[in-house]
Amino acid sequence: MYSDLNGKVAVVTGGSKGIGNAIAKRFGNEHMSVVINYHSDEAGAQKAADAVEAEGGRAVIVQADISTEEGAEALLKAAVDNFGGLDVWVNNAGMEIKSPTHESTLDDWKKVTAVDQTGVFLGSKTALNYFVANQKKGNIINMSSVHEQIPWPTFASYAAAKGSVKLFTKTIAMEYADRNIRVNGIGPGAINTPINAEKFADKKQYDKTVSMVPMNRIGTPEEVAAGAAWLASDESSYVTGITLFIDGGMTLYPAFKDGEG
Repeated sequence: MYSDLNGKVAVVTGGSKGIGNAIAKRFGNEHMSVVINYHSDEAGAQKAADAVEAEGGRAVIVQADISTEEGAEALLKAAVDNFGGLDVWVNNAGMEIKSPTHESTLDDWKKVTAVDQTGVFLGSKTALNYFVANQKKGNIINMSSVHEQIPWPTFASYAAAKGSVKLFTKTIAMEYADRNIRVNGIGPGAINTPINAEKFADKKQYDKTVSMVPMNRIGTPEEVAAGAAWLASDESSYVTGITLFIDGGMTLYPAFKDGEG
């Protein structure tokens, strides 16, 4: 546990399942107060809130569309009204749609980028406004992906959004560093989350994915959450503008691991 996180207030978007759920629970373990955002899975969000409180933290759930200004403002209001302020904002909510690029629809492109790109901008802007207005030290964590670096055919909208998150994170990290506001990204690799459940249920697909990871295993949401806790804490106080890849080495070009090429 990181003692400096005790009592801090965090917003976690997309906290009802997967990585966001694990981050909320880890923040509860750190005895933080957590605003857990959800879009449609109220039961999952409430289960996460219960887990946060069981770990010694405090939690409230808020339904909001994070691709809108109203949604982001609702999350900030919940943090201030329920817990008195804001210290950490985690832009975790995300989605993907698989389609050959030439068959992709504009509506699908807009759906993905609204959440994965615009949602990160709006969440970050909302947090920045609060930190600046209150002359407060702050922390923003943007959930990216190994696909901010690795091309992903048939997921062009997702890869484009995550590439945008990479440069957006670096840009605002530089812009606000002298205000003691840190901004970092996390790039998960193959993680055992609900979004991957169907794919990993197919042993052939699962084994193929494992073969792409030098550590020869799939990661867990809890391992990603551990990275988020570190970035939120003062243990990483001199870290800003990075993407922390939590990927078992997937970004290391594993096809070359035997010295071939």
